[in-house]
Amino acid sequence: MTESNTALEGMSTQALLGIRRGIEKESLRCDPEGSLVRTPHPAELGSALTHPHITTDFSESQIELITGVHIGVQSCIDELRQVQKYTLQSMGDELLWVSSMPCELPADEAIPLGHYGSSNVGQAKTVYRRGLGYRYGRRMQTISGIHYNWSMPGLSSEAYFGLIRNFRRHAFLLLYLFGASPAVCESFVAGRNHSLEALHPGSMGLPYATSLRMGRLGYQSDAQSALAVSYNSLEGYAASLHQALTVPYAPYEAIGLKAPDGHFRQLTTSLLQIENEFYGTIRPKRVIFQGERPLHALRERGVEYVEVRLMDLDPFEPVGIHARTLRFLDVFLLHCLSQPSPDDSPQEIAAMSRNQQCVAERGREPGLVLQRGDAQIALTDWGLQLVKEFAPLAQSLDAAHGGSEYAEAVAHAEHALHHPQTLPSARVLEAMARDFGGSFAAFAKSRSAQVKFQELAVPLEAHALAHFEQLAEASRQQQRAIEAADTLPFDQYLAQYLSPERLGRSA
Repeated sequence: MTESNTALEGMSTQALLGIRRGIEKESLRCDPEGSLVRTPHPAELGSALTHPHITTDFSESQIELITGVHIGVQSCIDELRQVQKYTLQSMGDELLWVSSMPCELPADEAIPLGHYGSSNVGQAKTVYRRGLGYRYGRRMQTISGIHYNWSMPGLSSEAYFGLIRNFRRHAFLLLYLFGASPAVCESFVAGRNHSLEALHPGSMGLPYATSLRMGRLGYQSDAQSALAVSYNSLEGYAASLHQALTVPYAPYEAIGLKAPDGHFRQLTTSLLQIENEFYGTIRPKRVIFQGERPLHALRERGVEYVEVRLMDLDPFEPVGIHARTLRFLDVFLLHCLSQPSPDDSPQEIAAMSRNQQCVAERGREPGLVLQRGDAQIALTDWGLQLVKEFAPLAQSLDAAHGGSEYAEAVAHAEHALHHPQTLPSARVLEAMARDFGGSFAAFAKSRSAQVKFQELAVPLEAHALAHFEQLAEASRQQQRAIEAADTLPFDQYLAQYLSPERLGRSA
């Protein structure tokens, strides 16, 4: 029996109440017509470099909202809503795009990179994004989503990696239940090969898609697909990433490290510039010290939490995700932790990738079959088997917290498996066809405007507004302090930060 299995057998109420969670939500800023705005990050929001709750992701036009760590699901959602409300109040007539797939985009090179000031660390963030643009195109980087950070007390790195292996095996169910990106703006695929169908002039999609964001059009990389990253141990995972971070990769060497004018095009010419460039549906994570490399932190102190990265923005929810969905994720992750988790193999990794593509693009197709081990199984049969296994875990969580909300989250998922027309992906296509003549842009623009109107109908209370204004000013002061403290030339700073020695364990 694996350690992760025994870890859950005698799980106490105290351990279940010790689960911690947090959310990171990405969203594009667009104008009232539904086109990407290219203005700087709103000054009222503070410094994107140092603000604890409001920053930018790839683009200056892509807001990222971050909650603190919460013991309660509802308090986590409530904080996200407060942060979003302040953000919306500070954006003039701009909207936060409610869909994972982007709004009307300009030419690739016109999408602005995130800007973080003149400090070395700020410049490095912008160079990293410039490198992503060269490697994958800027449009792909404008895809947005929700990341769910989750931890439980007393878990070892070995237990977390067992959870991760099972999560990857069963991730198809999350794509099916919560995928909400079955359609895209035509501007997103302009000039690219794709298998999408025209739904409306300017809108493309697939009739049974759940999450095009997680399919071949989304966060996929042919270069990274050659990375045979194993999740069988922290040591093996770290070794795979170490190589990808340090060995030059010929196509990226061809881009060049610097432009003729001396400006950096990318941080390095290795397969990954930094750890965050590695795409995955779930990541092992650890809070890092200032200036520390994430891989060093993992090797030195082990896994502290996992980051679930495959959740689409739900355009029907004001903050992009429902509290019920977080509770389902809690149960799902506990199940991944409690079940035996054999080592993965190259064959299984390839099958999981095929399953992911299949569900992303055809998940609601009647009778769709997936690969499980050496056999084929209907998606709905496999999903219903899993949901049945979730019930006792939901009961344990409800007993710990009081109430029945975890059981209700599992029952809701079971209902959705029997009634695919109730899934967010189906509802998006249905609303597009019913109310907007099949236009994805018109649907998402309407929902974005509706969310802003509803959220601002009840303004922030004075004390909350003052709190966010203080955070913004403190972040600006902190950025100025960082810039004033810099002593190294940027090239020298970069060479030190990217030194392979800083990836290993301390002696």
